[in-house]
Amino acid sequence: MKRKLLAGTCVLLLILAGITIGGGFYLIDYALRPDRPKLDVRTAIAKTCEEYPYITPWTDSLQTHKALKDTFITASDGTTLHAFYVHASRPTRRTALVIHGYGNRATDMLHIGYMYNHSLDYNILMPDLRHAGQSGGEAIQMGWLDRLDVMRWIDLAPSLFGDSLRMVVHGISMGGATTMMVSGEQLPDYVRCFVDDCGYTSVWDEFKKELDTQFGLPPFPLLYVASRLCEMKYGWNFREASALEQVKKCTKPMLFIHGADDDYVPTWMVYPLYEAKSQPKELWIVPDTEHAVAYRNYPEEYTRRVKAFVGKNL
Repeated sequence: MKRKLLAGTCVLLLILAGITIGGGFYLIDYALRPDRPKLDVRTAIAKTCEEYPYITPWTDSLQTHKALKDTFITASDGTTLHAFYVHASRPTRRTALVIHGYGNRATDMLHIGYMYNHSLDYNILMPDLRHAGQSGGEAIQMGWLDRLDVMRWIDLAPSLFGDSLRMVVHGISMGGATTMMVSGEQLPDYVRCFVDDCGYTSVWDEFKKELDTQFGLPPFPLLYVASRLCEMKYGWNFREASALEQVKKCTKPMLFIHGADDDYVPTWMVYPLYEAKSQPKELWIVPDTEHAVAYRNYPEEYTRRVKAFVGKNL
């Protein structure tokens, strides 16, 4: 009888373990390899212009004059990475590296490109992160491995815009988290400041929140298993992918922007990030604003605040 009970218990444990591991694989596949439409560049640009119609004359001009240029690099693991770049209307050392969010591509950041290039007359560099746009990569890397790719784009920038450049790195959502993750690394002196718009504290915190809101599940055991499986498959885990820990190491100026009504990357996340960052720093909590739409809701104030912050630090 005892042997049967022990055997039954072992079988049950194996079944539960199999379900948990299977659920972990499902979670990382669901989160890091989402379905995404394949769009050609013109269609992708038109999609962004539908949301921000006032940028259409600018994007039309870029395409007509072939001013929106492509560039490619090869990552250390052999992955081909793509970015767009645009020169300012006149020679300038002021340059913005603009980083897109989760499930997006570089063209989804053309409204921020418009702000920097059209409104402020900066050079812009807009990479496609892994598994996005024209870049390779089998999965989204949530900013953590992307930080290393962004550093390669930073190194390339002088060959595009000249050795005297001064750069701001500006990201939204996952791009904001990537920006903060980059900020904790050793960077060239020409990287002068950062703008984080609604980035998360860590991948663990964001996935924990999504696991609760989307599936009504606690973090144990599924998130723990998925994090370990991600480490085995992609070389990083959810806890180490921490914008919060990276920001603690950042000594350069940073502007934090977050919507007051953001429930996708909850507004509470910006406060520990801001507290962890040493001076100089600024914080703008954008009223009546949900996730990643601060510029759409307040384009003039957004531009004014970015211009003032970045301008004094470049």
